[in-house]
Amino acid sequence: MRRLLSARNCVVLGVFASVGMLLLSGLMLHDLRQNAWDKAEQTTLSLLQVVEQDIARNIEIIDMSLLAVVDNLKAPGLSDLNPTLRQLVLFDRAMTARDLGLMLILDESGDSVSDADAVPARRVNNADRAYFRAHRERADLGLIISPPLVSHLLNEPVIVLSRRIDKPDGSFGGVVLASLKLSYFTTLFNRIDVGKDGGVNLYLRDGTRLMRHPFVEADIGANIAWSEPFRRFVEKRSGRFIAVSVRDGIERYYTFTQVGDLPLILNVALGTREIEANWRQKAWGIGLAVLALCGLTILFSLLLEHQLRRSTAMQAELARLSRTDPLTGLPNRRQFEEVFEQAQKAAARESGQAALLVIDVDHFKRCNDRYGHAVGDMVLKGIAKCLMASVNRPQDLAARVGGEEFAVLMPGTDRAGAARVAERIHRAVAGFGLPSAGIAPGGLSVSIGLAIGRGTAEDLYVRADAALYDAKRSGRNQTCCAPEEAAKEGLAVGAESIPVSEIRKAC
Repeated sequence: MRRLLSARNCVVLGVFASVGMLLLSGLMLHDLRQNAWDKAEQTTLSLLQVVEQDIARNIEIIDMSLLAVVDNLKAPGLSDLNPTLRQLVLFDRAMTARDLGLMLILDESGDSVSDADAVPARRVNNADRAYFRAHRERADLGLIISPPLVSHLLNEPVIVLSRRIDKPDGSFGGVVLASLKLSYFTTLFNRIDVGKDGGVNLYLRDGTRLMRHPFVEADIGANIAWSEPFRRFVEKRSGRFIAVSVRDGIERYYTFTQVGDLPLILNVALGTREIEANWRQKAWGIGLAVLALCGLTILFSLLLEHQLRRSTAMQAELARLSRTDPLTGLPNRRQFEEVFEQAQKAAARESGQAALLVIDVDHFKRCNDRYGHAVGDMVLKGIAKCLMASVNRPQDLAARVGGEEFAVLMPGTDRAGAARVAERIHRAVAGFGLPSAGIAPGGLSVSIGLAIGRGTAEDLYVRADAALYDAKRSGRNQTCCAPEEAAKEGLAVGAESIPVSEIRKAC
């Protein structure tokens, strides 16, 4: 009787154990599937943010140059200058953007009258272009971004950014334009790995595709405003959804956003099959193991413990990687923004202030072009070591916030203290070299924007970033201090440019 009860108990225990293991395995597989989707969401959001910021910043640089030309056209006595001086005056504030093709001024007939790269201007008439006709017919369009077209002068595919020029009486006086080569988007998108079924697309808001990755020439310039996915793109400024592509019938997970305040829509898509591919492999393995070992409770417990540890370790590693720049090992922009916001809130509570340095490697694109991206990566790693060697306090944070852009946040630091850190950074970079690549000490330099304040984190960063651009415009290899916050009431004007040798004295 005891043996019967014992056997019955074992059967019952075995049944319950099997049912329990099946339930636990089902829950675990659900979690793993959710983790796969969470990872896909984080990946697409990160990719979207990086690409969107790059495009918005490059187009902003071009638009600022166009506005500067429009403003310079109002300079008195401009028409009396010789062509060379007139060109210098017109394009003196034009900034160089990546893959910028050309910059021209067209008169009211569409003929080129000024050229940023040639005196006299290269002859061309663009009166047939849609953007020219649009500016001629309406004065309130602002910046126009054209669909892809082949440049008359460059004979290669570009998009054209243009603004209207008004005569003193308000009538149409022509157009100032700059072309951006489509190779810019190709190079930018080719750095992104979205798998076999994934893709990256950039559209005008009217549905015209400017670029896609993987590149298919026939798709460039096509209009998909009629498609269901695109209609969902324009409903909101940003979002995500799952849909089947009308082009190839593949189900994809779409994440999209408007690029800044521009009429551009960017989306990153991952194939749902690829998102769940690793999960399916794990599901089969775990399911077979649970079915085979459902009667061995102890072994199952060990396997479950191992799997949970592995899952926890993966999540911890993903969390660490999401906050760390993989190339330099510095905190990335995400971690920097979190710490930045906390520091500013603490400064506001304690009536203190924080100092911010925004650092950009001078002529980094030239270095990449000359030595290659492998050497460029070594340069970025070296700059990161210089920053870590120059920042001594535990509460200070050095981070990589962009391609060749770094930042140093120093809570509770005044202007003089921040300037001393900037001076150490300049010295450290000046002493850094890569003999194996032919870069001697002194061959690299950085420009630094410095700002001190108690306001919002966004305000402090904007002021430091503006000071950085002042440093670059003033000749690079120097620090520019942003004016104190009192400048908002008119007590200060512009950033103060400080050569490396005079940082301590001036700040």
